[in-house]
Amino acid sequence: MTLLHYRRLAVVAACLGLVGTSACAANANDRSSAADAVTVENCGIDVTVSEPPERVYAAYQPAIEIAHALGISDRLIETAFLDAQVLPEYTQAQSEVPYVEKLPSREAMLATAPDFILSGYNNVFTEDGAGDEGFGTRASLAELGIQSWILSPLCPSEDGLSDEAIDPASVDVETIYDDLNDLGVLFDVEERAEEVIADQQQRIAAVEQALAGVDTPSVAIVLLDEGGGIRVAGGIDFGTQIIEHAGGVNAFADLVDKRHVDIDLEELIDRDPDVIVTSTCCDASYTREDGVEEVQTLMQNPALAGMSAVQSEQVYPFLFADRAAGVRVAYAIELMASLLHPDLVPPSED
Repeated sequence: MTLLHYRRLAVVAACLGLVGTSACAANANDRSSAADAVTVENCGIDVTVSEPPERVYAAYQPAIEIAHALGISDRLIETAFLDAQVLPEYTQAQSEVPYVEKLPSREAMLATAPDFILSGYNNVFTEDGAGDEGFGTRASLAELGIQSWILSPLCPSEDGLSDEAIDPASVDVETIYDDLNDLGVLFDVEERAEEVIADQQQRIAAVEQALAGVDTPSVAIVLLDEGGGIRVAGGIDFGTQIIEHAGGVNAFADLVDKRHVDIDLEELIDRDPDVIVTSTCCDASYTREDGVEEVQTLMQNPALAGMSAVQSEQVYPFLFADRAAGVRVAYAIELMASLLHPDLVPPSED
C-alpha cells in the first residue's frame, strides 16, 4: 500500500518560540505555505505540494478520467492522448478543457506552465518517451517546481524507466484506491475521492459476488499490429487484473518481461484461449464498435479457424482504454464479466 504521510511543519510554533515578532511577520507568506505542505509518496518518489495544484497537465486516458472523477476538471490546463471516448459521465467536462491528440514535446508541455503533471502511464517520464513524446524524468521536472504522478498500478522500479521496469507488486486494483486517496489529499478533494472509491468497490464486489465459484475461462488480450505482427497483454499488464476480477485467467499471465509481449501466431494457437478480446486503440472518438473490424480479422484468419475462441465465436471487441488502470476499472470489470459470464452478469452499457 502506498505510504501516505503528512509533513505539517510547525512553523508558526517555531516562529513564536524562537524568533522575534518582526521576523515572523516578514516570513508570513512562507510560513503559511510551509505549514500546509503535504507530502505523499508515489512510486518511490515523495510528491510535496504547499497548496493544492491549480494548473494540472493530464496525459493519457486514465489520468484524464481520474481528474474528472475527482472533480478537478477546472484545474486542467491541457489534456493529451485519449485512447477512446471518455466515459459518458465525463463527456461534458472533457469537452470544456483543452485537448491535443498526441503528447506534446517537453518544451510545448512546459509552455503551458503546469504546476502538476498527472500521467496514466510511466513512459511519459522517460527521456525518450518510450514510443511517445517524453516530458523528462520526474526528478528533472521537480527541479523546475513541477510535481508529478504516475497511476500506481504501473509504477516503474526507477525514475526514468518505462514498462520494462514495472513493479509487479504494484499491479493491483487496490493501488487505484490508494491513488484516489492520495490524490484526494494533494488536491484537497478527499471527500470526493472517498465517494469514487466506494462506488468502485461496490460495483466490483457485486461482480465478484455474482461470479463466486464459477469456472474461469482463459482469455487472451490480442493486439494486432499494422505490420501484421501480434502482441498479447502479459501478466504485468493491468488487463490481467481486470480478467481475474471478471472471473477469468490471462492465458499469457506467465509472460512478465513487458506489458505487451510479441508472440507468433503458433503460440496463440498452442495456448488456445477460450476467449479472445481485441485491444482497439487509439483515437478520442473510438468506441467498442471500432473494434469489430479487428474481430473479423481474427475470425476470418484460416490459421485460427480451429481455435476454441473462434469456433465458439467468443472473440470480442475490447478497447485498450478498458484495460487501463484508473477509474474505468469497475466499468471494465463489469464489461469483461458480461463477456465471460453473460448468464450471470448483464451486458454493460457502452
